[in-house]
Amino acid sequence: MRVALIVLTLIMSATTALAGGWTPLLSSHSYGPERIIAVDKRAQELIVLERKSPLHEVRRFPCTTGQSLGDKAVEGDMRTPEGVYFVGRRINRKLDWNLYGNIAYSLNYPNPIDRIKGKTGSGIWLHGRGKTFLPRDTLGCVALKVPDMKNVALDAAYGTPVVIADDVDWTPEPGESEVTAMTLVKTLQEWARDWGAKDEAFFSYYDAPLLKMSEGLDFDGFEAHKRNIFSAQPWIHVMVDNVRAIPGPGYWVTWFDQYYRTRGLASTTGKRFYWVQDEQGRWRIAGREYVPVTEELDDKYLSVKTGEAVELVEKWREAWLAADVAAYGSFYEPNADQGGRRGAADIVDYKKTLWAKKPPVRLEIDDLKVALHPMGLKVAFVQVFADAGGYEDRGRKTLILVPEGDSWKIDSEQWRRMR
Repeated sequence: MRVALIVLTLIMSATTALAGGWTPLLSSHSYGPERIIAVDKRAQELIVLERKSPLHEVRRFPCTTGQSLGDKAVEGDMRTPEGVYFVGRRINRKLDWNLYGNIAYSLNYPNPIDRIKGKTGSGIWLHGRGKTFLPRDTLGCVALKVPDMKNVALDAAYGTPVVIADDVDWTPEPGESEVTAMTLVKTLQEWARDWGAKDEAFFSYYDAPLLKMSEGLDFDGFEAHKRNIFSAQPWIHVMVDNVRAIPGPGYWVTWFDQYYRTRGLASTTGKRFYWVQDEQGRWRIAGREYVPVTEELDDKYLSVKTGEAVELVEKWREAWLAADVAAYGSFYEPNADQGGRRGAADIVDYKKTLWAKKPPVRLEIDDLKVALHPMGLKVAFVQVFADAGGYEDRGRKTLILVPEGDSWKIDSEQWRRMR
């Protein structure tokens, strides 16, 4: 029943588009894309918008769309689809000048929501037109005069959102979309957190029946695969960045770069999620698309984890300097290696005996550097030490940190005297 209601809502939104058309108000919310190509079918205009303090119009050109009015529903209906689409690859073959000019880009019609709605057809392009330019004169594509298409191509980078609607309006204000965009970004971050925690809640972000309709996903198989990874990997880190969001008719789209890391593996992937609300008002993932990344996230990930490592090392130093055996021991993995001593229990026993006779009086750390390591993180620094018995040394300390929940543990500790 729940899936039927969601599909009915989406179909009703498509029916409304056929009757009166989709009329979005694009706004300057915090997670809007830097550039939007908006197609106003009623006015037969293409508008290039940029969100740079704040959303504003930078170019406007006449365009021509499908010969039939309304939202595209089936192959051959000569309608231009309405919704949120994205610029794909440039068509790299000889084009018919009269129909396509000399520049053409594919759009990702049908998108996942279109497939849920049962829409059919393909080959919707954004292209030029060499012959006499007339309004509503394509089979469903969006066409511009050849010189105008050349200008638009400057703004049509891969992945640029193309909002196609019966009537398009925009505002430089954040508008009501601000709340929804922030909710979706927060939900996306929680999705990443629950994935990294290997939490069962991770699966609840997906709408399994709609994913079956949008991409043919066998969700039982998807769950089983993920659970196998959860069991096999001691830890998983997932970070999302460069998140953008935009509303469509009855749905929202977010796109982002995802950094995924487990022991011995790290990768950055670009993704789009198509979200719909269930009857409780919760946003669920109804469709997915994989796209090229906009930025490799290794450096950003390392920056975040460097801050965590520095904080841990400082707390470890304070516990050592205070001769707090219990606190000091809590920083080590049960099977940690410390220069020949094996296991946290052995390390703690050694320090307890040593500190009872000669407690530490000085422990300084300098030149600390953090790098990625197959096990987690490698932390290296210069350590200066002195105890109450008059012993002093200076050396290079190397710690290998492994993730544990939201924190880190020392798995290996090695020290080398410096002259």
